Amino acid sequence: MPIHLIWGDDYEACNREIEEIIQKIIDPSWKSFNYSQIDGSDLKQSLRALEEVQSAPLGCGGRVVLIRRSQFCNGCSTELGNKLEQSIKLIPDNTHLILNNSNKPDKRLKTTKLIEKSIQSNSFSKEKSFTLPLPWDINGQRNLVKNILNRLNLKMNSETIDLIVESIGNDSSLIYTELQKLTLLSEALNESSNANEPQEISKELVKKIIQNNSTNALEIANLLIKGERIMALNKIQSLLKNGEPALRLITTLTGQSRGCLWVHLLDSQGNQDIKEIAKLAGIANPKRIFVIRKQIQGKSLEALLELMKKLLKIEASIKSGTNPIDSFKDNLLTESKILTNN
Repeated sequence: MPIHLIWGDDYEACNREIEEIIQKIIDPSWKSFNYSQIDGSDLKQSLRALEEVQSAPLGCGGRVVLIRRSQFCNGCSTELGNKLEQSIKLIPDNTHLILNNSNKPDKRLKTTKLIEKSIQSNSFSKEKSFTLPLPWDINGQRNLVKNILNRLNLKMNSETIDLIVESIGNDSSLIYTELQKLTLLSEALNESSNANEPQEISKELVKKIIQNNSTNALEIANLLIKGERIMALNKIQSLLKNGEPALRLITTLTGQSRGCLWVHLLDSQGNQDIKEIAKLAGIANPKRIFVIRKQIQGKSLEALLELMKKLLKIEASIKSGTNPIDSFKDNLLTESKILTNN
């Protein structure tokens, strides 16, 4: 009765782990018969999943029942808990139950204790967590990059890792995608590399691919801070037409705005420790503090707060399905105190 408990807010890493389990267990020829994905937020579907997981696989390979948004370790109802207790002993050895939720399991729940006991008693079962570091957790973001590098059999020096952290932040999916691009380009440039050894990605290559992609976004952020909204919108529209992902663009703009806001706030409080300011502002390279100080010179805290609010509204609007360029226009062109001086 193998049970896999996969949780955390790093959806990209969780999905990769789940996909690896599926590929390892299920024979591709029999996947349509031996794979079920269930919405755990629906009680009826969760109960049905516990019925399905008692079935042995058809044909070759094993069977997988995946429950997304699983409630078994997070607010599980009495009815569902009782059903789990009845079913867990009836799961065949070649049928795997995957429980996936973004939240950390509640150790106090009876169902959580039951699942963890089952995991400990079965060598094929496992619990894995994948959580994203907070925006100001620079070491956590470095470790995130290192973990993805290990998965892709790549290596980088600390300066190159910091460059990725500064350019992308804690977006696991984007880091993974960009590192895959870098892998392909590096292989094309160095065909004689040994496939068994970790492939080294140079700082120059990262600058060429990743930093160049973010250069225009950083330029736009600078224009917004200066208050040159029309020029910024023209560049935004050009980037979007050329295929720049809207959410990636707004993430970069928001990150730059947040950094400027923190530096302004900490400077106004008399904090002179560059390393401490960089840590609190979530800036990987402390030397950037000097650049940001010049960038925000003469700008009021209220103006930077107003810009931050607008960028967050744009992000929410894009995620709700509004056309990206309309989201930028509707929010950036509205009259307000944006980037005005006191």
